[in-house]
This record gives sequence, structure tokens and C-alpha cells, in this order.
Amino acid sequence: MGVAVVLFVIVVIFVARSVKVVPQQNAWVVERLGKYHATLTPGLSILIPFVDRVAYKHSLKEVPLDVPSQVCITRDNTQLQVDGILYFQVTDPTRASYGSSNYIVAVTQLAQTSLRSVIGKLELDKTFEERDIINAQVVQAIDEAALNWGVKVLRYEIKDLTPPKEILHAMQAQITAEREKRALIAASEGRRQEQINIATGEREAFIARSEGAKQAVINKAQGEAAAIVAVADATAEAIRKVAEAIRQPGGEQAVQLKVAERAVDAFSNVAQQSKTTLVIPANMSEVSGLIASAMKMISGTRATGAAPEGLQSSSERFGR
Repeated sequence: MGVAVVLFVIVVIFVARSVKVVPQQNAWVVERLGKYHATLTPGLSILIPFVDRVAYKHSLKEVPLDVPSQVCITRDNTQLQVDGILYFQVTDPTRASYGSSNYIVAVTQLAQTSLRSVIGKLELDKTFEERDIINAQVVQAIDEAALNWGVKVLRYEIKDLTPPKEILHAMQAQITAEREKRALIAASEGRRQEQINIATGEREAFIARSEGAKQAVINKAQGEAAAIVAVADATAEAIRKVAEAIRQPGGEQAVQLKVAERAVDAFSNVAQQSKTTLVIPANMSEVSGLIASAMKMISGTRATGAAPEGLQSSSERFGR
């Protein structure tokens, strides 16, 4: 019974040391009698007990590595407190096992020295503006050396970049001054544009008013000219009609009657409106003589076929 137990224990130890199951995204380095023998991939593997042993176990996943904060000096002699994070991946388990005694420490130290070298080539303002360039240069510097360690550096990111308090205060004052300067420039540009807009509006308003006044004068002149022409045409037409009416039978008697009525109306108006003494001709035959002289002139004109001189000149003048 005791022998069976011993044999069972030996078999269990034998199986435990010979059968190995490698997880996914892992690689195990096997040494045989102290010398590299093979790299186990994910899955079931069989080893020779007491001859083969798993010397190193590596994860093939992407590993984030926190790079400790350090002081870097820029090109213009300004100290910066910089820390970052590095992402790497084991690509060659054999080199990762035998290329460096501790590739994690090696990568961390190389990242710090590379970062100090890159920042030392830049001025303070550029370090804030060119983070992508800094990250790319650090990755390039680390990746060249990490190939011998079986490690691939994927990327590096600066987490925090902190200058001294004095520099922070100076930068804040500079930013405040720059913003105040932009505000003053914007306000002056606004006032300038406002003055331009006001001047342009006043000029356009003045032009519009002058154009309106000009057009009003033109319209008034044209209206007055048209009114004069219309009055002249109407007067000429009235004179022609009066002349034609006189030539008709009974026209002379109508003219005599009209002249007599006008004479009587004139004397009547003078008598009513005048505050002084009115002298009436003693011989009313003088009025009759005046009417007879007018009718004689009209008769002479009809005989010659022309209008009286006064009527003719008026007709011609207004006709023109």
C-alpha cells in the first residue's frame, strides 16, 4: 500500500513537470539543462521532467508603463517637471529573456534620458506647442535600442508638463496682456468700422437728399412750364373762339352789349369801393362813342380778314 502511494505521488510529480498549458497571448521560454531549448506558444506542451524547465514567462499583450516624473531643462535654461506613460509590447520572447536582465527598467531609464535630450533641444514655448513631436522623437529613440531586448515601443505620451511657479505666473501675465491687447485692438477696430459706417451713411443720405432736391426742382420747373404752355394754349384758343364769334351774325351787337355791361359794372364797383368823390362824365355819349370806336375797329378788322392788332399779337404769342 505504501509503495502504491509513493508511485502515485511520483506519477503526479512527473505529469505536473512534463505537461504545461500556456495561456493565450503568452510565451514561455524553456531551458534544457540550463540552455535555451524552445519557446512554448499558447496551448498544451510536453516537457521532459527534471531536464526541461520553464525559465521565463512573458505576456505578449500591450503593456502601459508609467515613467516617473523628472526635471528637464529646456534650451533657454528653464526647468520643467515632466512625467509620461510608455506603451510597449514583447515581440521576441527569447531576446526579452536574454537580451537584458530587466527590460522594463531598461526601457524606463531610456525613456527618461531620451525625453531629457529631446526637451533640451527646444525652447519653453515650443515644449507646449510640439508635444506630438516630442512623443514621436522619444519613441524613435527608445525603439532603436529596444530591438535588442525583444521589445517594441508603440507610443509615448506626456502626461504632465509643469514649469516652476515663477514661470507660470509670468506666462499667466503674458497671456493676460495678450488678451487685453487683442481686446483693445478689437475695440478700436469696432470704433473705426463704426465711424466708417456713420460717414458712409451720412454721405449716402446727403447724396440722396441732393438728388431728391434736384429732382424736385426739375419736376417743379417742368410743371410750371407745362402750366404756362397750357394757360397760353387755353388763352389763344379762347381768343380765337371770341374772334370767330364776333364774325358771326349778331356778333357786333353782342360785343356792344358786353362792353356796355362791363362799363356799367366798372362804374358801379368804383362807386361802391371808393371812399372819395366819384366824378361821372356828364355826357354819357362819350361812353357810347367809346363803344362805337371799338365796334368800328372790329368791323374794319373783319373787312380785312385779320384779327385786331392786340388780339392778333396775343394769339400769335400764345400760339407759339
